[in-house]
Amino acid sequence: MMKRNLMVIGLAALLSACGFQLRGTGDTHFALTELDVSARNAYGETVKQVRLVLENNKVKVYGSAPYHLILTREDSRQRTASYTSNSRSAEIELTNTLDYEIRGANNLLLLQNQLEVQSIYNQDQNNITGSGQEAVQLAQEMRRNLVQKLAQNLQMVTPQQLEQLQQTAQAKAKADADALAAARKAERDLPQQSPIQIPTE
Repeated sequence: MMKRNLMVIGLAALLSACGFQLRGTGDTHFALTELDVSARNAYGETVKQVRLVLENNKVKVYGSAPYHLILTREDSRQRTASYTSNSRSAEIELTNTLDYEIRGANNLLLLQNQLEVQSIYNQDQNNITGSGQEAVQLAQEMRRNLVQKLAQNLQMVTPQQLEQLQQTAQAKAKADADALAAARKAERDLPQQSPIQIPTE
């Protein structure tokens, strides 16, 4: 019995660490109740985690939803932050970024943003295997932090805000189309100049 309880507690802790909430234990509230979700890396771990977070918090994720969340770019960079006195180990700074946007009807862009997380780990040249495992664990944790940040940002987005942004985007698209049509008409209406006659001797 005790082993079973420990397994349940361990599983709950693991899910919590991944940024997921068990039902009935402080679910995150989203004003958006339906959303399409996609990513450039369609089968990547990040988009999978984003879908899980949304679905576990009662957001319906499906292809024909009125608004579309797109993870447009995910990037990871690293640099040496400092060296030890014997130069056998160094602090490595990792920076992960996630670009995303929300599009509405007619694929009009409504919102776009970039999220960033940073972390530092110690790379020991005497223990490359251990340092590599630490780097992998840190990368997983940083991904969870990015997903959590994205979820927090999405919590603040309401259907009313997106509807207003949709109207603004449609008005701008119409104005741009009208301006382009007017420019083309003006170009067509220009009088055609006759070719210049060069006098001959």
